Amino acid sequence: MNQPAGHAPLIVRRSSARWSWRSLINSPDLTHSLLFWVGALLVAGSAVIHLHLWSTGYRHIPTIGPLFLVQGIAGLLAAVAVGVTRHPLVAAATALFVAGTIGGLVLSVEVGLFGFRDSFSAPWATTSLVVEGAAVVVLATAAYTTRRAALPWGQH
Repeated sequence: MNQPAGHAPLIVRRSSARWSWRSLINSPDLTHSLLFWVGALLVAGSAVIHLHLWSTGYRHIPTIGPLFLVQGIAGLLAAVAVGVTRHPLVAAATALFVAGTIGGLVLSVEVGLFGFRDSFSAPWATTSLVVEGAAVVVLATAAYTTRRAALPWGQH
């Protein structure tokens, strides 16, 4: 091996630790990243459902139509923010946003909202509840576990 004058020889060492899928899967960084990305995808799914419903007729419902449009756009922006930042506060805020979306559906079904009464049998209602419920759980878990992992020892 030719070394320039005055430089120490280059030594390449192999790690004795073996790489494995188990070590990758058990990595807190990978686990947290997956939680944030799955949460972001679920929020994007909710947003797409709302934009689809807005475009297929909800846009003609006073007050509710614009709210569906706002939820769709804000949901897509929140999904990007969660995926890009992977920050626990962004995940927690997005979980609250999605919980509010669930609350809006439940209110519109149970008592009506802005003069509009929906039904759980309406197209995409059950699907959106499942997607949004999963998003709340995944994002809350991401926020909690990431925040907890960042605390110094003894403060858990």
